[in-house]
Amino acid sequence: METVSQAPVMLVTGGSRGIGAATARLAAAQGYDVAISFVSNKAAALAVAADVEAAGRRALPICADSADPEQVAQLFAAIDQKFGRIDVLVNNAAVLARQSRLEDLGFDRMQRIFAVNAIGPILCAQQAAKRMSYRHNGPGGSVINLSSASARLGSPGEYVDYAASKGALETFTIGFAKEVARDGIRVNCIRPGHIYTEMHASGGEPGRVDRVKESIPMGRGGRPEEVASAILWLASTEASFVTGTFLDVTGGK
Repeated sequence: METVSQAPVMLVTGGSRGIGAATARLAAAQGYDVAISFVSNKAAALAVAADVEAAGRRALPICADSADPEQVAQLFAAIDQKFGRIDVLVNNAAVLARQSRLEDLGFDRMQRIFAVNAIGPILCAQQAAKRMSYRHNGPGGSVINLSSASARLGSPGEYVDYAASKGALETFTIGFAKEVARDGIRVNCIRPGHIYTEMHASGGEPGRVDRVKESIPMGRGGRPEEVASAILWLASTEASFVTGTFLDVTGGK
């Protein structure tokens, strides 16, 4: 094992694009060493890692499917090896499938969406708790789950399965926050609204944010960096008495 990192270490799952990439870059700018997991786009992950290193911090890009418990264990083992610590887990990795009514949703799609969006964050939190918790002689830490305004709104006619998976993540946030509150771990959740990311293309409508922006009270979509700022605040000591909390970054919707 290398010497323990002197800087705090943040893991951002799904860190190669969108909100995850913006979070990794902002974390580096604020003094974190950063691990990012990705599933398919290695070039994008390496580009984010290069940005982290350009900011003077250490980076660790790792290919790991957060829905696979063995890959999650290997991801955390790699963080142990490289940094010797983990201070913040950002459960950002998520998948979205094409807009569809419930009648037309396939079973494989439902399983994959719940595996990545609901079970994946639980698997990652489990590994993080074993390292952060006072019960395991850890120093404490922070977990930030990325939900979606769809958990409140339901996404009818578009992706109720995605919305339901995020609802599961929110309930997990509540229970886990209470379970580890005295173990030095704060657990919070952010609900982004309509943010300009590549994810909308996965739903079959790359221009979705522009289509719906007039329904947003602020009249515009959000930027990934605006969500990243909220994540970094929740991770910081400025949020030291904040746990089990939901922060909407939605422009008022």
